[in-house]
Amino acid sequence: MYPDDFLRRKLEERIAKQSLRSLRLSQGLIDFCSNDYLGIAHQHLLRLSSTANLASGSTGSRLLAGHYTLLEETEKQIAGFHQAATALIYNSGYDANLGLLSSVPQKGDTIFYDQLSHASIRDGIRLSFAQSFSFTHNDMADLRKKLLQATGTVFIVTESVFSMDGDICPLQQLVAIANEYKAHLVIDEAHATGVVGKQGEGLVQELGLQTAIFARIHTFGKACGCHGAVVLGSEQLRTYLINFSRSLIYSTSLPEHAVAMIAESYRLFPSMDAERKQLEQLIDIFQHATIRYEKLSSSTPIQGIVVPGNKAVKELAEKLQQEGFDVRPILYPTVPEGKERLRIVMHAYNTVQELQRLLNLLT
Repeated sequence: MYPDDFLRRKLEERIAKQSLRSLRLSQGLIDFCSNDYLGIAHQHLLRLSSTANLASGSTGSRLLAGHYTLLEETEKQIAGFHQAATALIYNSGYDANLGLLSSVPQKGDTIFYDQLSHASIRDGIRLSFAQSFSFTHNDMADLRKKLLQATGTVFIVTESVFSMDGDICPLQQLVAIANEYKAHLVIDEAHATGVVGKQGEGLVQELGLQTAIFARIHTFGKACGCHGAVVLGSEQLRTYLINFSRSLIYSTSLPEHAVAMIAESYRLFPSMDAERKQLEQLIDIFQHATIRYEKLSSSTPIQGIVVPGNKAVKELAEKLQQEGFDVRPILYPTVPEGKERLRIVMHAYNTVQELQRLLNLLT
């Protein structure tokens, strides 16, 4: 056996805090866990008429052999749907945030980001040479106070729908502040894509603010039911990223069959009105239910129930799993200590009866 005992200390710290993670299968449980909001993946809705002529590998990065016609056509399709000048596809949402935020802000610039921003946003900021400051979640007064520390080109980064709380950023206020301070807004629409807006176009377009945003990130691994992500912005931003975004430049690009699935999802999800209405009904039932735990306010499929303490929330999740529900605990340090929670996710394929059974277990 290889002598890697130097890893043990950090693992033992996690064990002591009841926060050691492990991989587990859902084993046929009722899904109240995944990000497949519209059921595109669950119901195998992405079916291509023919895959015979699609390559299973792209054979290189975008700047070498990995750029091809279908990829370019799909980027134009997505840019058109999102009313953006251009779109640039990345292999994942993590790659997109990392590639954008590590390369665009420069030394002497300043980034302000919501303290509940996703790890990929924080990691991208960490890799940049700009100084950065977090502001209290959705607190515009705190953002204004922090903006007094700004130097150079200023960026404000946040999510439209937050992945752990399910709440929505005050986008109109953010646009007004960005205009006032001459800052550039970066909005991660990962959990809004397919869900928010009449056609699932996201919060930015729902509010008609697409021309006020420097860059938008939409990911495909959630409601779109496939894989990858896109950065939307100007022609100049696209050219810049092709030249300086390391997670794009030094990654083998997605193969044709993966990009074909993205294109098919964008043909499909805008018309899924019935699925979005089913989600709205389930969300309304959940928000109006009386349960014995603190319930976070959310109008999106992500619903949080706060159960403080890693041990307590793990025990409750285990109880629900034994009753047939795939509900997972979100532990510290993923969320702040004392805010450990069950992250309950609604899907268009969940029934009212299933939700009521789950709520009964929480009452």
